[in-house]
Amino acid sequence: MQSTTLEKDTQADISENFPLFGKLQNHEHEQIVVCSEPSVGLKAIIAVHDTTLGPALGGVRMWPYNNEQEAIRDVLRLSRGMTYKAAISGLNLGGGKAVIIGDPRKEKTEGLFRAFGRYVDSLAGRYITAEDVGMDVQNMEWISMETKYVTGLPKAIGGSGDPSPVTAYGVYQGIKACAKKAYGSDSLEGKRISMQGAGHVSSHLAKFLSKEGAELFMCDIYEDKVNALAEEVGAEVVDPEEIYGLDVDIFSPCALGGVVNDDTIDQFKCDIIAGAANNVLDEEERHGQMLLNHDILYAPDYVINAGGIINIASELEGYDEERAHSQASNIYDTIHDILNYAEENDMPTFAASNILAEKRMQEVGKIHQIYTSDSKFSGHIGEMYKNKR
Repeated sequence: MQSTTLEKDTQADISENFPLFGKLQNHEHEQIVVCSEPSVGLKAIIAVHDTTLGPALGGVRMWPYNNEQEAIRDVLRLSRGMTYKAAISGLNLGGGKAVIIGDPRKEKTEGLFRAFGRYVDSLAGRYITAEDVGMDVQNMEWISMETKYVTGLPKAIGGSGDPSPVTAYGVYQGIKACAKKAYGSDSLEGKRISMQGAGHVSSHLAKFLSKEGAELFMCDIYEDKVNALAEEVGAEVVDPEEIYGLDVDIFSPCALGGVVNDDTIDQFKCDIIAGAANNVLDEEERHGQMLLNHDILYAPDYVINAGGIINIASELEGYDEERAHSQASNIYDTIHDILNYAEENDMPTFAASNILAEKRMQEVGKIHQIYTSDSKFSGHIGEMYKNKR
């Protein structure tokens, strides 16, 4: 896989004339699968970005997208991020993602998820799905009725359950690594931290931060969720439109992506941006450079939120909760290395992370070219040789 920089990618460049194949090739995607079953209301898209390191693993997100173009844009960016996330985390997995167009509060049915499961199964292990935004373990169990290529299953049936606690723990470790770089100490006691989103990951992260003595401010589009969480952790609830301009030490985006954009970037009054959301930078190259120019330390999202994929990757090998937490704690060191590399080479942190991830993919990709009779590349020739012996 050759190193590429994410081109300018805005809502405006996806229209009725959206150049699908050009988009796939520019971002080096291997495959996109459109899934439809009108009888159960299924409208889904699966994107496989890169399988150099292994099968594409990535969650399925259910969200009421405004249009199909918005859903395509999201799944392409998310799947690409999963490739880099697996690579930088040292996992032998590729990157993929899926989105289901629909309201997760109103449109979930067993039939919908089982239909999606059959589409996943049709890819024969090329894509392995998992839980993401708008999904829960019950939904994953329904999917598993139709395919074995699913992770994040309930513990009662041998899975690892909700990956949110491990994801949150990894984000917590990444925030501490950023604090160490910015302030000389990784203690978060007394730090003012604004949190955007009050979902599963945010809830666990807020508890870690509160326990250490951080002063929390939070928002969410669902008032009932954010009010309940704020009461539990002693946080102050703010209006979603005010979250960007708060005078805080750390801004932690834990909802949807694209929140660092032309409209928000001049509002930030923080030293650090580090959170669980994917695709935080609306335009990776431009907004990543702008954060550097503003002296705001940015933790690359696919690195700091890698605890989820670490957790479900562990499930594929036989789940061990202690091992998953131990691996997620390594996010501290990974973030530390990226921040140092970026500083030494005077580049944005996202670029430093991409370089280090691509280096691993290139090295492993070359190794896979070496013939072995046990290799997936050997085919029937290798099998015939072994049988004759």
